[in-house]
Amino acid sequence: MGGYAQAHEQTPAYPEIAPSHVNGVVKVQLQFLNRRKEINYYEIDLFDKNFDELNFTTQNKIIKIGYGEKTDFDVYFRKSDLDRAVYICTASKILKSNKSRAVVSSIVCSKLGGEPL
Repeated sequence: MGGYAQAHEQTPAYPEIAPSHVNGVVKVQLQFLNRRKEINYYEIDLFDKNFDELNFTTQNKIIKIGYGEKTDFDVYFRKSDLDRAVYICTASKILKSNKSRAVVSSIVCSKLGGEPL
C-alpha cells in the first residue's frame, strides 16, 4: 500500500548563528513555509544532539500560518548553550477536532553548525 505525504518547509537547513542585540544571547534566523492544507499550527523547539530540549525564546513558540503562506522567525538562546544546541525544529500541531487517521504529524529540523562566535 502506497501513499503520499507532504511536510512543511523550514530553511535554511544549516542556518548561521549570529549575535543578537542582547549581551550573551545569540540568534538564528529561519524561514517557514506551510505546505499542509490540513495544518495551521506549528511548534518551534531547540534541541541538543540527543533531542533533549534546551531553553530558548522566540516571538511565538507556536506559529499560526495558513496553507501556502511563508513567514520568517528568529530563535534566541544563550551563548553559553552554543556547544549543546544542535537542532531547531518545527512540528505540526494537530487540533483535537482534526484527529483523523489520515492526518500525520510532521517534524522538520535545521541543524546548527556554523563556527562558534
